[in-house]
Amino acid sequence: MKIEIWSDVACPWCFIGKRRFEAALAAFPHRDSVEVTWRSYQLDPTLPEHYEGTELEYLSSRKGLPAQRVSQMFDHVAQQARAEGLDYRFDAVVVANSFTAHRLIHLAAAHGRQDEAKERLLSGHFEHGQDIGSREYLTSLGVDLGLGRGEVEELFTTDKYANSVRSDVEEARSLGISGVPFFVIDRKYGLSGAQPAETFTAALNQAWQESNPLVLVNSTDADACGPDGCQV
Repeated sequence: MKIEIWSDVACPWCFIGKRRFEAALAAFPHRDSVEVTWRSYQLDPTLPEHYEGTELEYLSSRKGLPAQRVSQMFDHVAQQARAEGLDYRFDAVVVANSFTAHRLIHLAAAHGRQDEAKERLLSGHFEHGQDIGSREYLTSLGVDLGLGRGEVEELFTTDKYANSVRSDVEEARSLGISGVPFFVIDRKYGLSGAQPAETFTAALNQAWQESNPLVLVNSTDADACGPDGCQV
C-alpha cells in the first residue's frame, strides 16, 4: 500500500495531521506493507525568503484579519497540538519561505531519511523557533541527518531538487488538492486535513481490504455454525 502525503513545512495542521496519521499507522496490522512518501506543497510560494515580522503580523496581513482573531486561531491550534504531544510556540515562529526546506526533504529522501527530515523541520519551525529558510540551519540539520555537507550546500548554489518540488506542487493541482495536509492512498482514496486517528484507521482498513480481498477457496458448503445454530 502506498500513501502519499502533501504538506508544507510551514503548515501547523500538517504536523498535527502527521501525528494523528502515525498513531493510526502504528496500530495498523499491515503497517510493514505500507510505503509513506512525503510530497511538497507551499501554502504561500510568494513569501519572500524571509519576512520581516512575526507570524501573527504575517497571517493578519495575509488573511486580512484582526490580530486578536489570529491570536485566537493560534490558541486553538496550539491546544490541538498539545493533545498530540506537540508544543507549538507561535510567538517564536520565524516566517520564511519553505521552498529550500522542501528541497532538503527531497535530498533526505534520496538517502532514506525523508521522514526524519520532515519531522525535524516541522518541530524546528513550530516548537523551537528555527529559521527554515536559513542556510546555516538547513545545512546543520542535513549534516545531523547524515547527509553529506557538500550535497546539502548544493541546495544553495544550484537548483538541485527544485524541479522535484515544483513537480509535487503541480501534481497536487492535477489531483485537485488545494489545501494541506492531504493524504492519498494508492491513488484511490483521498483524505483532506488533520483527520482524527480513527478516520485514518478506517481508511487504511478499507483500502487494504479492497486491494487484498478474501478469496473463498472451498467449492461447496461444509458443516458450520451460524447465528441460528449449527448444522446437524
